[in-house]
Amino acid sequence: MNKAFVVASDEFLAHQTGKTHPEQPQRYTAIMDALKKNGLIDAQHILTPREATNEELALCHDPYYIRLVQNEVEQTKNRWLGKVAMLSTGDVTISPESYHVALLAAGGVLTAVDAVMSGKAKTIFCVVRPPGHHARRAQGMGFCLFNNVAVGVRYLQKKYGIKKVAIIDWDVHHGNGTQDIFYDDPNVFYFSTHQYPFYPGTGLVDEKGFNQGQGTTLNCPISSGENSREEIFDAFKNQLVPALDAFKPEFIFISAGFDSHYADPIGSFNLKEDDFAELTRIVVQLADKYAKGRIVSVLEGGYHLEAIARSAVNHVKALI
Repeated sequence: MNKAFVVASDEFLAHQTGKTHPEQPQRYTAIMDALKKNGLIDAQHILTPREATNEELALCHDPYYIRLVQNEVEQTKNRWLGKVAMLSTGDVTISPESYHVALLAAGGVLTAVDAVMSGKAKTIFCVVRPPGHHARRAQGMGFCLFNNVAVGVRYLQKKYGIKKVAIIDWDVHHGNGTQDIFYDDPNVFYFSTHQYPFYPGTGLVDEKGFNQGQGTTLNCPISSGENSREEIFDAFKNQLVPALDAFKPEFIFISAGFDSHYADPIGSFNLKEDDFAELTRIVVQLADKYAKGRIVSVLEGGYHLEAIARSAVNHVKALI
């Protein structure tokens, strides 16, 4: 069996969110254990993440916000008794190691970008936490401190001169942070299927980016319930595919949120783990056609441990 390249580190367990929080460290463990059990990874294919630098974060985030996160996490160390704190900008829990782990999450995507661009791998799955797609330029929210995918895109463009990049987001929530960061950029195509109405309340069809009506944002808001699977696949096949045929990306990122699974305790979509394999195959075909097969997939949401483990296995099998 072919092995998959993943970015992973047990240091991702150090971001503590509290016993009842959905975004648990066990999410990481569940995925890694399942990938190993299914023979998809070995030690030679696990890439160790590095911390993103402040300069790299500043490609997407306001320097004031970066300092705010650092300072507020530092303050938790003075009163740490096993109780998490809340970031002042929004609904993100923080604990003493959260800043370091968030730097590793963003830096892990940069590690993946370097590995793909060096030819070491064509596709890589980044098993990182905390997630990122809700993080705006100067606001953490929705469990997200820094926007891991967005930082990866800007790093790719700056270091390697890649111009046209596509981001495909199938998380049950709309990636408002990713959309905001690239909203006026004609060289970054953002596509999202997401439950609507739902948190964070963005992602309407008429949010299209620069030069409204001619932008590179393609939102596909979808109602919860029994028709959600059909609507998601319709959006991928009949909206994403022709859009990327026109855009022709040189590199593709996936915001891989597995909270679109029917068992997820937060979302209300009805995808099964096999469906994530099929969605992945659609993206792989597009990457093979336009982007030399280059894909970096980054973990976002997904809060049912067995469901994210099975879904991640199917996703990774389809990536390789």
